Amino acid sequence: MSETELDAVETLADLTDLAREAAQDDDSVLVFIEQEDAWFAIVRVDGEEDPRIFVSDGAAAARSSYGSVLTDELVDQAGESEFGDLDDLVAELEDDAQTEAQDDDEEGDGRGGVPVGPLGDAHLLTEFGLASDALIALSGEGAVPGDALEEIAEALGCGEVLEAVR
Repeated sequence: MSETELDAVETLADLTDLAREAAQDDDSVLVFIEQEDAWFAIVRVDGEEDPRIFVSDGAAAARSSYGSVLTDELVDQAGESEFGDLDDLVAELEDDAQTEAQDDDEEGDGRGGVPVGPLGDAHLLTEFGLASDALIALSGEGAVPGDALEEIAEALGCGEVLEAVR
């Protein structure tokens, strides 16, 4: 897929349909999305199954048009209460450590309560040889999304394909 084709994408269903059109013989299709080195996402579409989504930073993605399509879906799938519990746990840990509390208050939790950090199905690439902990590590603080996608593509054996569409 190219950036031009993604301009018409307004919903996850649009993106899923576009991925299915690109598939050969119901093979899995991976869609890599990167937003100006702020976050990245991987969407996996397997035939007619629901798409599987991983976002490197939910709060950052929720602030962009492509990202909000993905994070809104993830929030709907998980239910808002799960994120409320996660936010409470993070707040407790921050209070115990008493570090950077003011910075966290100023930044907020992202759009619509979407948590900061990795969000979604971290196991979506395990069948291809990339473990969930490796994917999470590539999403950690200080990681550069463009570099992370290059590493992921190389690990999956499709680095040349990614370079060709960049």
